[in-house]
Amino acid sequence: MSGQPCAIVGIGQTHHKTRRWDVSLGGLVREAATRALEDAQLTWADIDAVVLGKAPDLFEGVMKPELYLTDALGAAGKPMFRVHTAGSVGGTTGIVASHLVEAGVHRNVLAVAYQKQSEGNAQFALGSGRGASLGAGGAFAPYMRSYIQQTGAPGDIGPMVAVKDRQNALKNPYAHLKLADISVEKVKDSPMMWEPVRYLESCPSSDGACAVVFTDLDGGNAAAAAGRPPAWVLASAVRSEPASFPGRDPVWSQGASDCAGEIYRTAGITRPREQIDCAELYVPFSWYEPMWLEAHHLAERGEGWKMIERGETDLDGAFPVNMSGGVLSSNPIGASGLLRFAEAALQVRGQAGEHQVDGAKVALAQAYGASAQYFSMWLVGSSLDAVN
Repeated sequence: MSGQPCAIVGIGQTHHKTRRWDVSLGGLVREAATRALEDAQLTWADIDAVVLGKAPDLFEGVMKPELYLTDALGAAGKPMFRVHTAGSVGGTTGIVASHLVEAGVHRNVLAVAYQKQSEGNAQFALGSGRGASLGAGGAFAPYMRSYIQQTGAPGDIGPMVAVKDRQNALKNPYAHLKLADISVEKVKDSPMMWEPVRYLESCPSSDGACAVVFTDLDGGNAAAAAGRPPAWVLASAVRSEPASFPGRDPVWSQGASDCAGEIYRTAGITRPREQIDCAELYVPFSWYEPMWLEAHHLAERGEGWKMIERGETDLDGAFPVNMSGGVLSSNPIGASGLLRFAEAALQVRGQAGEHQVDGAKVALAQAYGASAQYFSMWLVGSSLDAVN
């Protein structure tokens, strides 16, 4: 860890519904921020700075939303920072906010990330406003096909991930997409979207926001003394790489590997599978779960799909992944990364409710974006010495 310790003392989410016409864009982010402040037992006056993240402005057609949302977030007269790193932006937003505390620039920082897709056109935005687009699934499908070809993974692995995450979502009150009647057979019978991704192996289009309150060592210790367990940021990292260059392997991205390597070194992680209790990974299409397990050194090359086949990534498995239902169950794009990071923090705080992993002390969170070229990760613990 670099700088002073940073604690997460407040987390707030909105309900993820396909249509949030009952609330304005400003109301959506304020709803999440208010819940985070209530969780932290702080007021707007206690916040020193706000960090806002979302996917490209084209998604809603509101340019520079950080200016529009200043009042809604109690940031008038305070520093307001905007973050954008494609789909990984939510994760990067949390990391930027934590750095402001770790560097001693501010004591209490509010991070907010959101997307209100019902007010925009995601396909138009993904095409940069220039007509049709393959969509994210079309962009990532060749990588997933390459993974299957390289590893010999059987066709049931993707559907197994989809079933697991959708069953986990039933335990999460903030999940957007809930399918009680789900099975591997039902997933395999759903329409093919982008081979090998079927309809029920793909993420939804959501409206939602997530907010996290960060504080310094004194604030974290005060919360703990008051019986409100904080989550301590043990390590964080961001990486990026060009979308294409000679020798690039998007199935096992070097940027993703380097990102994981940095947080493991910083936190003293030498045996990731043994020292980390669970993970929230950015899996918008089911086949990305085994890919990320391998890229982040949680499984050897070609072994990620075997962990899934053995049930190790189930909620009651040896290494639970996406206990909240993940991106497959809630995908307000700009907020999805921060949701992964916040859900990991809820686990080590012991506040994840029905999808809590028993005894979770160290949790990993990850987000990625663009053409699998932006990566953000962090490791959180129930204490500063949670890693053993």
